[in-house]
Amino acid sequence: MRFIGSVQGVGFRWTAKRLADRLGLSGSVGNNADGSVTLIARGDEGDIAAFVAELDKRFGPAITGVEGRDKPAGEISDGFYIVG
Repeated sequence: MRFIGSVQGVGFRWTAKRLADRLGLSGSVGNNADGSVTLIARGDEGDIAAFVAELDKRFGPAITGVEGRDKPAGEISDGFYIVG
């Protein structure tokens, strides 16, 4: 999924990593050149819902849009990584 808004330079990627590690999710999060952040997560559906809800709780005012919330994650290795 892609988070749009003032989501770079506010600790979004590091917060996502800590939350994903705590919930046992796999995937990645990285900045895009247009100022958005791309996040890919794989894990239990309930854990992913909790993960996204917590990100929204912490960064809601900075997020102006989310695209591709239900797109398949594709191939993801174990662990959760910050890229880019």
